[in-house]
Amino acid sequence: MRRRVLAWLRPGAGLAILGVLLWQLGTEAVVDGLRVIGLRELLLALAIGLATTVLSAWRWCLVARRLGLWLPLGKAVADYYRALLLNALLPAGMLGDVHRAVRHGRQEGDLGLGVRAVVLERAAGQVVLVLAGVAVLLARPAVVPAEFRGLVTTSGVVLVGLAALLLVLALTGGGRGSGGPRWRRVCTAFGAEVRTGLLARDAWPGVAALSVAALAGYLILFLIAARAAGSVAPATQLLPLLVLALLAMGLPVNIGGWGAREGTAALAFGAAGLGAAEGLTTAVVYGVLALVASLPGAGVLLLGRRYGGRVLDPRRAHCARTPVRIGQST
Repeated sequence: MRRRVLAWLRPGAGLAILGVLLWQLGTEAVVDGLRVIGLRELLLALAIGLATTVLSAWRWCLVARRLGLWLPLGKAVADYYRALLLNALLPAGMLGDVHRAVRHGRQEGDLGLGVRAVVLERAAGQVVLVLAGVAVLLARPAVVPAEFRGLVTTSGVVLVGLAALLLVLALTGGGRGSGGPRWRRVCTAFGAEVRTGLLARDAWPGVAALSVAALAGYLILFLIAARAAGSVAPATQLLPLLVLALLAMGLPVNIGGWGAREGTAALAFGAAGLGAAEGLTTAVVYGVLALVASLPGAGVLLLGRRYGGRVLDPRRAHCARTPVRIGQST
């Protein structure tokens, strides 16, 4: 019963946020967001979506190969596209990532390791985004409405503290050793995978660079959405607001990515003097463009159904499960 309530809480909260926004700002901002999208924006969304998907899939390859899993770049891109589309269409907003993690783990014969590879890959991207959000809040605290600054500051301190604690545990192995309670053994094993997949000297530079490049792509797409929505504010003023909107997408209060992003954009644009309606319209345009960017995943789904999910690459049977260094070809 509890799990069922939690499963409905996330999309319910996203719908509630959207309902409050429509109640306060009206439907015109949403209608404008749909009306202003033209062919140019759609083509740019597909191009930028291809770039960010390849970058993210490449990051997944680096992490998975460091952990000893077979994952060529072409397969990773196809699976990532499928995951993006499922994330956008299904209520929870993360079921696509669950699907690619489970599918890859089963294909490799190690479900747990496949899932942890995706967790680490996604965590790397979120860490870069959180760092960007913290930098924005430190440099431009006025982007957060005054009544929310205390909550945001407290949340930021807690997140940074937890991140620092997890980093220390990963670096120290959580106490090390194979004995002791089961939770300690699990932490030790996971810490070893974090050090191998993310924090090794020949791992983290590539993972960090790909994460930063992917984030830049998302921000460019968001900036295109702002321009399409009619914003004439300089990019230096818009980018901090867009970082916060992207950061809000990771909160567990959305439905397919919708909800917290629109609420945060409306609040941030309002606090910056640009108008809450403009923030909502920008977020709506971005949501549509992000969905368009994931549409190649529909082709992957159709092909996967046609071939019954079989792995078609004949090299699969001859591939050794050994870590690949970042300097090697993907």
